[in-house]
Amino acid sequence: MSEGAVSGELGSGDFATIAAALHDAPDPEQTLELVVDYARQAVACTDAGLVLLSGSGRLESAVVTQPRVRELALLQASLEDGPALRAMQHRSAVVVGDTGADTRWPHWGAAATERGLRSAVAVPLVAGEAPFGALSLYSTEPGAFDEDDAAVAEIFARHASVAVATARDEAGLRRAMDAHHAVGLAQGVLMERYGLDAERAFAVLNGVSRRNRIKLRDAAEQVVTTARSSPEP
Repeated sequence: MSEGAVSGELGSGDFATIAAALHDAPDPEQTLELVVDYARQAVACTDAGLVLLSGSGRLESAVVTQPRVRELALLQASLEDGPALRAMQHRSAVVVGDTGADTRWPHWGAAATERGLRSAVAVPLVAGEAPFGALSLYSTEPGAFDEDDAAVAEIFARHASVAVATARDEAGLRRAMDAHHAVGLAQGVLMERYGLDAERAFAVLNGVSRRNRIKLRDAAEQVVTTARSSPEP
């Protein structure tokens, strides 16, 4: 089956354009962000997240659209199981039709349901024969993803894998990963100091980024620096 036949609105030319855009991204951080952005265009979903294996083989959350996606990724890392890890192990798409009813990962499923994410599809990122990460797409509706969606996600992941693998081999990727950890640290500061929930804290960081026309990483560093140098309100 051709890519165009599988993907419906997205043909092989569209995937080639996406692959070129990923390749031309100016730095590893933007490469990772573009992967998530384009994934949401390829498969209609509410949220998305990208996880990568660290040098020690531990799963790390790299890019997410919402804090709840990072929380679910970290939970999979803690449990050492879940859709993303299963997709990597079997090198194929894993579809979760209803997080509240799926018996494969009851603890993870309950956490996803509690956060309003009711279905998911995870696909592996593979370089050569070795999976090195996974892309997860989520919806707030049960049964949001079918076999066609999984096939499109797999095709997209094959294109994205090349760009991410290239970025992964660059020294800058560690900085990109650190940047997203900085965002999580800044969220924690805002939540503790001002009593915000995770999503509101993330929205505040986005607001600082847009107003000052700086990267989200720089906004996070500003928030943390300011908090450390000023007294508690």
